[in-house]
Amino acid sequence: MLLSSPPVDKRGPHLTRMTPTLSPAAAHLPADTSILSARYRATTLGMVALVALHAFEALAVAAAMPTVAEALDGLRLYALAFGGTLATSVIGMTLAGRWADHHGPARPLWYGLACFVLGLLLAGFAMRMGMLVAGRLLQGLGAGAISVSLYVMVGRSYPEHLRPKVFAAFSAGWVVPSMVGPALSGLIVQHLGWRWVFLAVPLLAVPAGLLLRPALARMQPSPPSTADDGRGKVVRWASGASLAALLLYFGGQQPGLPALLCIGVAVLALLFCVHRLLPPGTLILRRGLPSVIALRGIAAAAFFACEAYLPLLLQRERGLSPSWAGAVLSLGALGWFAGSWLQGHQQRGWSRQQLLRAGTMMMTAGIAATLAVLFNGMPLPVSLLGWAVTGFGMGMIYASLSVLTLSLSAPREQGANTSALQLSEALSVTTALAVSGALFALFVESTPHTGYLLCLAITFGLALLATVIARRV
Repeated sequence: MLLSSPPVDKRGPHLTRMTPTLSPAAAHLPADTSILSARYRATTLGMVALVALHAFEALAVAAAMPTVAEALDGLRLYALAFGGTLATSVIGMTLAGRWADHHGPARPLWYGLACFVLGLLLAGFAMRMGMLVAGRLLQGLGAGAISVSLYVMVGRSYPEHLRPKVFAAFSAGWVVPSMVGPALSGLIVQHLGWRWVFLAVPLLAVPAGLLLRPALARMQPSPPSTADDGRGKVVRWASGASLAALLLYFGGQQPGLPALLCIGVAVLALLFCVHRLLPPGTLILRRGLPSVIALRGIAAAAFFACEAYLPLLLQRERGLSPSWAGAVLSLGALGWFAGSWLQGHQQRGWSRQQLLRAGTMMMTAGIAATLAVLFNGMPLPVSLLGWAVTGFGMGMIYASLSVLTLSLSAPREQGANTSALQLSEALSVTTALAVSGALFALFVESTPHTGYLLCLAITFGLALLATVIARRV
């Protein structure tokens, strides 16, 4: 982002709310131009290390889970071992957001890190699948709290002009794990045993967290408030949303009509809870922050739902090996990093709104090209290029939405709004995966091509919706 005045937007006075509001700590920081300057180096490295470790853990566990389920005789709990982590992260995000707004991000970060590490240890030492699932649930609670706390740290520790670079660094923290995580996980499982996929991460997560202590100590506490913010009610709604998300995953594993019934009830329950968890106007796409929150969920659902089915399609329908199918996903990760880097370093003076519009159009075009993999007559490189373009667009979208959320939030609202941003993503991705999974299960035995087509059509429809929402930000 340029350090000069932002470009004037011609759409009207409602955009005056885009003026960034810095926390007292960030407002008096020296005008450094690098997130690796002496003042920020330890904070940046610690945060990126935590992001990278979470990325490695997520990708490595996905590769190791078939071996884990077989070793613990727990295939029936396989889906819950994945979905449970995302579901409980909803509670962690909500608790951490409110806690950070009232007391700063230090406490939710430390408690989140403790839950994350304890969950990994519990999973690593599990003797039964139920114990592993319990560890994964605790791990998700901590991961949700950590993610929100890190975003609040960005808002309170870095000035406005450095925040895009921090979020680009977060994206970079996913690149190396995306490239080597699955392969490294396979080597660990083969030579050391699957337990070390879980047990190795705490050895690095704790030192990474300690790097953040100086920055947390410098932060000024939030001003006291006597207002009743209804935190108890918020936590109850978050718990309800978490249970509804778990029901979605359960329903997605059932055959036929029971699956549709479970998913229908769960989606209604989710909408009921989400209406009370997200900022007013999110579900009706009100301009400003509500549309920012909504766009994060819709764009993430389009990308991650497509990513979930792409390797399966490449292996079963186009004959690629698992390693080559994984390499295709790495193209998307590299594209994501490139798009995120561009939004943080572009010199054209584009506004965040322009970056979002360009990013959503690129993501939509990329998914459309990726759909070509369904047709055997289309050259495979078309889809590979399409997935790289999809990742590039998503990198522009993701980081820009993070920057806008902080810019549109007063310091005391950064925790709650960051929590809402990530809640929107978690719940939208959960819903998209569960609904598409149920549809896929209906056709996978009889006409699998139809199942793939329906699932990828859903992702394309979500991408089109994202382009519409981007014009309301």
